[in-house]
Amino acid sequence: MRAPRLFVAGPLEQAAEIALPAAAAQHVVSVLRLRPGAPLTLFDGRGGEWAANLVTADRRSAQVRVGAFSAVDRESRLQVTLLQGIARGERMDQLVQKATELGVARIIPVATERSVVQLEGARAERRSAHWQAVAQSACEQCGRNRVPEVTTPLDLAAACGAIAATPLRWLLEPAAAQPLVAAAQAVVAPPSGPVAIALLIGPEGGLTDAELAQAARFGFQPMRLGPRVLRTETAGPAALAVLQAVAGDLAD
Repeated sequence: MRAPRLFVAGPLEQAAEIALPAAAAQHVVSVLRLRPGAPLTLFDGRGGEWAANLVTADRRSAQVRVGAFSAVDRESRLQVTLLQGIARGERMDQLVQKATELGVARIIPVATERSVVQLEGARAERRSAHWQAVAQSACEQCGRNRVPEVTTPLDLAAACGAIAATPLRWLLEPAAAQPLVAAAQAVVAPPSGPVAIALLIGPEGGLTDAELAQAARFGFQPMRLGPRVLRTETAGPAALAVLQAVAGDLAD
């Protein structure tokens, strides 16, 4: 059985003795029921991971001693920024979780005309922090040592502006002529190194004609993902799986 993995904001250093964050301590003590001496793996999101051992544990706190560092990297050469129309409640949580497991590099929640959930101000900040925590938890599970950024929600124009330096820009559109698989096959040929891709997906009701035109002005090319119309919380992970299988690391 592999050692439980925990995200700790850090920065971490060898031989340091640190207190785990409250949520992590509760998980270690109440859920995993670990005892002093138990092995752990820690990561701080900056790359690589650290061996560690539980030193003390009670109902309210847990101390660990940090051991050796390993520079293991499980990131894909595809650096995909997912511009995701905001979905309702648990759908967005599941989307962030699965996108993280599938190697997304950044998630930009996009407020669109048909978004059921509208977020502003402090509420937007809280939701962004919640989604970031979902991404951290997904990294603990899947073995990633770099946590994808989940930005605060942006409108479509601001979201498109945020990926201005990204050369490949695709949006999922059921009526598109070109399949996403064909576009992904075209990125296999470049030499090894990161390949930056921006992927735009609408909310439950899809993007409006005006939003599709706006995305086109920002250089987004429409792509289809098979003959069926997928839910917004399915489309992102499905597209990421296609990209990783064809041009990324799912075949490694």
